Parts: sequence; C-alpha cells; structure tokens
Amino acid sequence: MIFYNRILMIAALIFGSLYQTAFGQVELRRGAFFTEEQGKVELEKNIPVNLAEWEQRRELVKANLRKGMELEQMPEFVPLKSVIYRKWTMDGYTIENVYFETLPGIYVTGNLYRPTQKLRSYAGILCSHGHGNNPDGRFMEQTQVRSAMLAKMGAVVFAWDMIGHGDSQQCNHKIPKALKLQTLNNLRTLDFLLSIPEVDPKRIGMTGESGGGTQTFMLMAMDPRITVAAPCVMVSAHFFGGCACESGMPVHKQGNYATNNVEITAVTAPKPMLLISNGNDWTKNNPEVEFPYLQKIYGLYGKESLVEHTHLPEEGHDYGPSKRAALYPFMAKHLDLDIKKIKDKKGQFMESGITILSPVQLSVFDANHPHPQNYLKGDDAVSALLD
Repeated sequence: MIFYNRILMIAALIFGSLYQTAFGQVELRRGAFFTEEQGKVELEKNIPVNLAEWEQRRELVKANLRKGMELEQMPEFVPLKSVIYRKWTMDGYTIENVYFETLPGIYVTGNLYRPTQKLRSYAGILCSHGHGNNPDGRFMEQTQVRSAMLAKMGAVVFAWDMIGHGDSQQCNHKIPKALKLQTLNNLRTLDFLLSIPEVDPKRIGMTGESGGGTQTFMLMAMDPRITVAAPCVMVSAHFFGGCACESGMPVHKQGNYATNNVEITAVTAPKPMLLISNGNDWTKNNPEVEFPYLQKIYGLYGKESLVEHTHLPEEGHDYGPSKRAALYPFMAKHLDLDIKKIKDKKGQFMESGITILSPVQLSVFDANHPHPQNYLKGDDAVSALLD
C-alpha cells in the first residue's frame, strides 16, 4: 500500500509540472505547483494580523472560488425529486439506492445509509470519495464502512458518485469543467440531505479523502449549511490537487489574486474541523505547516480548540481504519452521535460487523431501473450544458 501511495504521489507531481509546461495554463495551479518549502513560505506570507483582516480576506477567497468555477450566477436547478428504492436492513443501519436530477439531464447517484434506531431527529453527513479503485468510488470498502458506522451512531449518511465514477457515467471524469459540474452536484446533494424531514439542519457534517477531501473543504467554504468538516489526506500548502475536478478551473489564481487549499480550508473557521494527514503523501507536513496555520486562524476567533489534527506518519493515502478511528469520536462529539453504538465491551470499534455490498447491489441503474429518458450522455453534451 505504501509503495502504491508513493507511485501515486510521484505521478501527481509529474502531472502537475507537465500540465503547466505543456499547456501554459498560468491561471491554473495544479498538482505540485510549489516545492514544499515554497508552499510553506507562500502560506506564511499571508497570515492575517487580526480578525478584521482575515474576515476581509475570507470574503475574497469565497468570491473567487465562485468566480473561478463560473458560479457567480448560479444556474437554475431542476426541482428536487429523489428516487429512493431497494432497501437492505443490516445490523443497526439500512442502505438504499438513490438518484435525483440536478441540472436538466444530469443525475446524482448514490446510497443513503440510515440508522435503524428511532430518534426524534438525526444528524446528516455527506461522505464524498476520492479517486481510488476498490473497486470504484462510493463502492469502495472504506466508503461503505465509514458510512455505515456513522449511520449506526445516529446519522443519516449519503455517499454519492463523483462524475465519471460508479453509476455516474454521463461524461469523462476529467472534462474541462469537471470542477464546476462536481460542485453543482455537491450543492444539490446537500439540498437532498436536508430535504429528509428527520435530518436536523443544525447538525450537518461532511468528510472525504483525497479528491473527496477537496470536495469537503471547497463545499464548506461555499455553503454555510455544513457545520462540521473532516477533510482527509488532502490539505496541503504546496499541492493543489492533480485532477480537473479539483484544480482544472482557476480557483487558485486569477490575475493578481492567488490562494491555496490551506487558505480555502481556513474559510471554514470557526466551525469544528478535523484535519487528517499521513506521512506518505503531500499532507506529510501538516503537523509543522498546515495545521499551525489553521490554529492561528481559529485563534483569531478564540476557538483554537475547535480545530483538531490526527497525523499518521507511517500510513499512506487512504481513509483506512486508523483514520476512521479518529473520525468517529470527532463526529460523535460535534454532531451529538452515540459512539457506544459502534464499540464492543473492550471499547474497540466494531467495523468487522459492517456488511460490504457489491457494486451490482449498490448500483442505481439496472434493467429494472433504466436511465431516465432525458439522461445526457457524452462529454460534448454535458460540456455544452455547462457552457
């Protein structure tokens, strides 16, 4: 696993350099745009001296996120009409298949995990995923396990596909405006979660690894309805995400304006945040560089205790058991979940009790549930809609 993660990191570093050299996209910051030391220096240049200065900068970052994604004027979403069907009842949770339309002909596909325990209200958690293949997207074991465990604690959890992954095969994952489409889908996904009557709108969390970590801190920066965040193995001062869905549009650099993923993550302050990092990817410097910066921003609000950090120096680029073990108590504390539901008598997390379903079982579209008649197909059709 560590060898694979090193290869992944090297490939991302090379990709970032080649993209800038070959295509001359000076407004894009992709992959390892900076060296580690350059990233540290750039981050430390922009430490605000007081809260007023930070609040002004914060609004600029938020505005330029929308501008860079071409979302200064939001398109009109299709009225939300979710289709929820096929239910599995497991030990302490259920799983259902879901799809709904966002833009005309564009569909979000995913799985809804709910507690079997009857409560007056439930926290809601969005579980985004990264670019791993185990086997793919939301079907990955690590996504199924954390979604189910969070549901057992008392949260309604939604895990959905990035474009070009899982059931979402309307276009290639790396279309030029992948970031725009992914963000629009994510905003509508949050609408869907909040449309569930039992979900408490004051207890909404989000977590994801790698590219799903990027989705987490970007959606948190754009939408105040999310109250708790846990970006995993992604936040870096020198690495900007190597995929079009993260950095394929000018969200980091526009003319004289420039930012980085740490500053975008800091926009979340002072809401509770857990930063998860490891020693074998671009988050290896989190203890010395990125986390201290976030502490300073939270400190401006007098809320330094609300930002936490788990660093696993011997681990790699995933959302593995140790990382999930840090997530569960954090979400339990800030979303009022019952962590006792997932522990055995010795206090150990009982992940072995989670049933892993196959992609066939979790898939939304099949012979009995075909694609809707207006389902867009192909890069050209989807890109034309985004333009």
